[in-house]
Amino acid sequence: MNNYSLELQFLHLKPAKLGRTSLIRKSRSNPRSALVLSDKGVDPLVELKIKQVIERQFKGFISLSKKETQFDPALLKEAYETCKQICSERSTTYYLGSLLMTEERKKAVWAVYAWGQRTDELVDEKLASEAELDSWEKKLEDIFNGCPQDIADTALADSVQRFPLDIEPFKDLLKGMRMDTWKTRYENYEELILYCYYVAVTGCLMALPIAGISPESDTSTESIYNAVVCLGIGNQLTNILRDVAEDASRGRVYLPQDELREFGLTDDDILSGNVTEKWREFTKMQIKRARYYYDQGEYIASQLDIASRWPVWASMLLYRKILDKIEANNYDNLTTRAKVGNTEKLLTLPLAYGKAMGWCPEKVVPR
Repeated sequence: MNNYSLELQFLHLKPAKLGRTSLIRKSRSNPRSALVLSDKGVDPLVELKIKQVIERQFKGFISLSKKETQFDPALLKEAYETCKQICSERSTTYYLGSLLMTEERKKAVWAVYAWGQRTDELVDEKLASEAELDSWEKKLEDIFNGCPQDIADTALADSVQRFPLDIEPFKDLLKGMRMDTWKTRYENYEELILYCYYVAVTGCLMALPIAGISPESDTSTESIYNAVVCLGIGNQLTNILRDVAEDASRGRVYLPQDELREFGLTDDDILSGNVTEKWREFTKMQIKRARYYYDQGEYIASQLDIASRWPVWASMLLYRKILDKIEANNYDNLTTRAKVGNTEKLLTLPLAYGKAMGWCPEKVVPR
């Protein structure tokens, strides 16, 4: 499939109807269940950024701003193999989903994932300075200008020319990594949601033009992006619950401090690995919140190009299984890491295929 047809698919998104659809419903039950969802909606800055991405797509700015560069085929093969290895070693769930994609798409997914993973490692493992992060952002701009500086960057530079990828979500992901260099606590849910945008929703925005929107989709742009935002938030909330102990060992707690206090918990409870009934109740509520976002985000899968639905469904179902594992571990995510085994991952593929083909009922989100 050529660049032009992919861009037409992505730009096939329909304008939203007048009026604003809230991304998050209000809770009407007791105070603790109100912790499941925010009654203030998604951070206005997140909504503004999403609108800017949509506008850039419709105005054709992304395609017009790119420089074409011809890369040596042998170099490209090595570049994509490098990214493939990074993806397979660091995320079996993501890698498994990519294998179900068409050849061109899965290579682009590897390239995007490798860049994100290397960016994450700059902060978590190499403790990059502000100057080093500035240099990394300059390298990103070079990638989008067709002038990559290393082998993995070459794969992304090639993918940028094959798909209508926007540099802004990449830059926003880097902003999220910068936050990790100075911000280690989140006072409330609203602060956390903004962080989720920077480190997770951005990844979904990168993947959307690769997956492609079905030409048959009559869904509004607003609904498509609402689902993308919700899916990204659900993914990150799951990451937080799975990695809570590991993150705490690095001095970071990504759980809302005011909600911890609501349940009579502190950071010390996390650091001590003390799984109490208070912790279990708190974790139950966080899982309920994550599942709400998955329920909203699932809608995106049915709107994708048919060749991309199976891998996206597989990835969504596998990520949801992490929450199931936390429950199966009696909500002990402080001393036991929730992990979905390879056999279980493979057994999920038929169900994902059934959903992709429309054989299994799916939740419908109003347009």
